[in-house]
Amino acid sequence: MNQNNAGFMSSIPVVTRNLIIINFLVWIADMLLGNQLGMGKYLALHYFSSNYFMPHQIITYMFMHGSLGHVFFNMFAVYMFGRTLEMVWGPKRFLIYYMLTGIGAAALQLLITYLRIKGIESSLSPDIVSQIQAGATSVMATASDHDAIQNLYALINTPMVGASGAVFGVLVAFGMLFPNVELMMLFFPVPIKAKWFVIGYGALELILGVMDNAGDNVAHFAHLGGLITGFFIILYWRKKGKANGHNFRQY
Repeated sequence: MNQNNAGFMSSIPVVTRNLIIINFLVWIADMLLGNQLGMGKYLALHYFSSNYFMPHQIITYMFMHGSLGHVFFNMFAVYMFGRTLEMVWGPKRFLIYYMLTGIGAAALQLLITYLRIKGIESSLSPDIVSQIQAGATSVMATASDHDAIQNLYALINTPMVGASGAVFGVLVAFGMLFPNVELMMLFFPVPIKAKWFVIGYGALELILGVMDNAGDNVAHFAHLGGLITGFFIILYWRKKGKANGHNFRQY
């Protein structure tokens, strides 16, 4: 590594830097050795009734990504916004916040998945439901309720990966601490205040999540889960800070 690159990396706060490095290393390992090691099976977040669900996945899923674009844009957001939060909060508080918002994202996505699964299961026979829960694919080709069965199978057996939930937590924190800072988006070259960007992005995710369009493989409610978790964490920290005679910074 040349001196300029070393200087650039050392200028990034330690937690932000290590999050970026770990996420890219995990993605590279998954691309090269994922099939041999079964990384998706053990690290991606599976639904509770899946044969592959393990409790640690509620943390490890946020270090897995499906493509180079997926990991790049998530880590670009961590770099752009997370480093500022870490410099304001310090590494310990920032890491705790990042991990909690990622866990909150997983929790909301699992809850929404549970509600959707129960809604579909109520329209199917118990025998078909038990076959799908066991991972049987043959039932999809023979049953009359093909669409419902296909949706149920996908909900139970499609794992979730990505740091997007934690990234949304980072975005809402930046929007709450620096509400009037103007952002210039890559694909929307018009300045917009951070608070309006976060509110607009959150509203869009809610709309897309409720619409639940076929073929949309984005976990919109995980994004909202990270945003909501971050919002309430910051409200709690503000309240706690005021109770102790300290003001929670806002710019």
